[in-house]
Amino acid sequence: MKLRLFLDRYALIIAMLIGAVGYPWFRHLDWLLPPLIFFMLFFTFCKINPLDLRLRAWHWLVLGVQLLLTVVVYYGCTFLFSTFSNQLSPTDVAIISQGLMVCVIMPTATAAPIIAGKLGGSIQNLTTFSLLSNIATAILVPAFFPIVNPSADISFVPAMWLILRKVAPMLLGPFLAAWALRLAYEGYYRSKGETRAFALTPTWASMPFYLWVVLLVVLIARITYTLITQEYSGWSIAVLCGGSLVACLLQFALGRWIGFHFPATSHGTDYHDILINPAAAEYTVNQRSRITAGQAFGQKNTALGVWMAQAYLVPLASIGPAAYIIWQNLLNSFQLWHAGKRTNSSKA
Repeated sequence: MKLRLFLDRYALIIAMLIGAVGYPWFRHLDWLLPPLIFFMLFFTFCKINPLDLRLRAWHWLVLGVQLLLTVVVYYGCTFLFSTFSNQLSPTDVAIISQGLMVCVIMPTATAAPIIAGKLGGSIQNLTTFSLLSNIATAILVPAFFPIVNPSADISFVPAMWLILRKVAPMLLGPFLAAWALRLAYEGYYRSKGETRAFALTPTWASMPFYLWVVLLVVLIARITYTLITQEYSGWSIAVLCGGSLVACLLQFALGRWIGFHFPATSHGTDYHDILINPAAAEYTVNQRSRITAGQAFGQKNTALGVWMAQAYLVPLASIGPAAYIIWQNLLNSFQLWHAGKRTNSSKA
């Protein structure tokens, strides 16, 4: 029990230290990243009943703003730093522009529904958006990445198809596999005259966290190796880290604004939210939509972002989503602390 509590508290820090120190060995395990991301999504989608998914107006608004912001960030940064900065080379400009673009185009994190529930948002609505976000990313990334990082050896359409073949199954496959498992499980018991709803045991439900720990070791190892072996300007890394902080704050703020002004009219109060955060019962529809949409837009699948940048862009662009890991976790920690104070006040 003490060991599990220790791991829950310090596993992520330990994983980052192991990855940084042991990068000569763990960087060779980068082939594990796609299957780890696949199974993280799979166990997350196993918690979803597709029949409960409902699209809301803010889902489409957040997705549209995310697409627009992706284009604006990339071309805006490219123009700004190419025109007004004498200290950055064309490679440095590419690192910054691509890194910040990845910070925006990344889909919603698998942990976002749980965080939203703890804050008083809607798990169901955010889970629906998470699926929509992954579908959009599976389409947008293959279409956009060959444009921002063209290859001299391959034309646009083959490059797009190459990325699509690798990204789409990793993002859409987990949902289809989880749905098939649910249908097979419930169908089996129906054939025996029983009615059983598919549900993961607590041990299996916590698997995404432990997969993330393993994945984090490999990610940090890859990033450490890239920083040591690649030539770069200190300015480009500083600008990229600072820019990722701005991107993080901006996306959380935009999501909260959209959620508050375009709430889901049939939001309701589902029992998941009440169990996780009792204070959620006192929130208005606008307040709960603001929390949910803020997490939908701001909390990103940074593991996927780092992997995509390493695989298809200038490798050092992965520093952008890597720094985003720190910023979004600091922001969510503050929000959870604030929500905890509010919950304690509500109980009192």
